[in-house]
Amino acid sequence: MTTLAIYPGSFDPLTYGHLDVISRAVRIYSRVIVALAENSNKTSLFSFEERVLMLREATDGINGVEVDAFKGLVTDFAQKKGTNVLIRGLRMTSDFEYEFQMALTNRRMAESVETVFLMPSEKYSFLSSTLIKEIARLGGDLSSFVPPCVEKRLLERLQK
Repeated sequence: MTTLAIYPGSFDPLTYGHLDVISRAVRIYSRVIVALAENSNKTSLFSFEERVLMLREATDGINGVEVDAFKGLVTDFAQKKGTNVLIRGLRMTSDFEYEFQMALTNRRMAESVETVFLMPSEKYSFLSSTLIKEIARLGGDLSSFVPPCVEKRLLERLQK
């Protein structure tokens, strides 16, 4: 049985929905690597280094969680780390088509790597990083959507 899983993503920014999926994953796997993907094709609000720091701060104290980063294919990263399990969060049915396509593509590239889908709590199922950034830009209350360390950085970045 695999005791290590990887939860990859861009986490720009990290939300309580992401943290909920992480908490669910560590109930199933003894170790979860939250893996920040460096994607040069994607324009991010926060730098790679800022996102790593926010991930580490927000997951500090969650037993079994470590934060790492990778470039390239997530399947290569998983094999390098010695696991065959990728965690992906599914919020709404609209996520399913993209996530299903990605899971099948990953399977084609590395047949031994499996994708496990976890759903966040209903209270976080509508959250997206894009929506959070828009709320921050418009001066809305972020406290129920993101951890304090993320809220602080969002407000500093978007309300200048």
